[in-house]
Amino acid sequence: MSLLLFQAPAITAEPNNSRQDLPSVKAAVIICKGLIDEGLFKSIQRRTKIALNENAEYLIYEISTYGGLVAAADEISKYFILDVSKKAHTVAYVTTEAISAGAMISVSCQDIIMLENTTIGCSAPILLGQKLEGAEREKTESFIRSTFDRAAKANNYPAALLQAMVSIHKKVYRVKNLQTGEYEFFEDEQMPKDPNQYALEAKELIVSEKELLTLTASDAFEYGVARALVKDRAGALEFLGKRDGVTFVEPIVLRTNWSEEMVRKINHPAVTGVLFMIALLAVYIELNTPGLGLPGLVAVICFAIMIGSKYLVGLANWMEVALFITGIILLMVEIFVLPGFGIAGFLGIMCIFIGLFGMLIKNPPGRLPWPEGPENWDLFLGSVLGLLFGFLGFILSAWLLTKYLPKLQFLSGLTLAPTPAKRGTEMEVNITAPPESEILSVNVGDLGEAASTLRPTGKAKFGDAIVDVVAEAEFLDTGTKIEIIEIRGNRVVVRVAEN
Repeated sequence: MSLLLFQAPAITAEPNNSRQDLPSVKAAVIICKGLIDEGLFKSIQRRTKIALNENAEYLIYEISTYGGLVAAADEISKYFILDVSKKAHTVAYVTTEAISAGAMISVSCQDIIMLENTTIGCSAPILLGQKLEGAEREKTESFIRSTFDRAAKANNYPAALLQAMVSIHKKVYRVKNLQTGEYEFFEDEQMPKDPNQYALEAKELIVSEKELLTLTASDAFEYGVARALVKDRAGALEFLGKRDGVTFVEPIVLRTNWSEEMVRKINHPAVTGVLFMIALLAVYIELNTPGLGLPGLVAVICFAIMIGSKYLVGLANWMEVALFITGIILLMVEIFVLPGFGIAGFLGIMCIFIGLFGMLIKNPPGRLPWPEGPENWDLFLGSVLGLLFGFLGFILSAWLLTKYLPKLQFLSGLTLAPTPAKRGTEMEVNITAPPESEILSVNVGDLGEAASTLRPTGKAKFGDAIVDVVAEAEFLDTGTKIEIIEIRGNRVVVRVAEN
């Protein structure tokens, strides 16, 4: 594609009519900033639908990003080319940089307009903790090159330059076509041979085989990647108006809302890992204290946030959510209904892990959740790493809680520490008794009876005092004679009394 072909509209396009006679059209500016991920894709879809419902004929996607997930960028690219471009004119307006996946979504728009001193390009794939080499690198780059090639053909960009943004071994020349007077771009192995048609002796090397192409705004404009170079958004609208013979009413500006930004942040592996750690820690505290309370509620909230955020961005489908909830229910049945630990507990754990595993991979409900392609493996491994760090953080936090917090009076009720059982009043447990009662504490060996069904937690009566207790590995009915066998912090463990 020649330089003059791309520059001509910016230099010479003037409408034949006066400005007052030009048709007035609507434009919508859709802000696309930060990491390119599934959350941004969903947000772009939502805001694009709003703009189309408002009868916007020009959709200006304001790009400012260093890239992100290839899978999400490919979905946005297909959405722009195969769907949106049939309903409105798409424009990528680069305001700072469009790097890596940002370049992919930019070239998927019908026009690229760049603010002065901005950049675009450098789209070679990088996987978390992996070094791509040989056939594996070529496989990954081949997919990305095909995405850029699709965009080049759909939107009339110089394909050779776009390919050089992806692969470092591409050598690209600019050659003048003697018959048309325009410049065209060729990879080294595709150079034309006819000296009568092309000025082969005057060919200009644009990209060497040791470079990965990144273009400044001025270079992108010169080489035909950018249609125009402007100073601000108004300049972009002015260029489009002059070229296409239209005038614009004040454009509507559509930004991501707070909930979309929150969902995108929650789905970051680091945040997911922290939520996972807090949820496990809350479960640990809940299981080590009698009754159901605040820690259990915290665990439910953390898991709900994790699952809900992944469902909203399309990572979790209804089947995976159902599996996770089924696993939780089976575990609750095992703990509170069935004695011991058996099939229900094992199936519950399996359902939880399968559901959680599936939420890390985007797949239809009826399809096995397994990463396909290096970019999906990168996303999956990043999420697994976040959960792993969350689990390690839970182990460390649980150890610290057990070791140190019982020594702090104002926090001693939050966790339990192994301590030798003592006779006397040294150990404080959760006990209630009438004011005139002589029972101020309980001790190992005391006999009583279950005041409620112990599943395995509940209440027991020792004399006229009521104590929160935990039965050892079994469920006990109300009225069962019991004996205290262990006191750990404020946790009183009992079993059936021996006759």
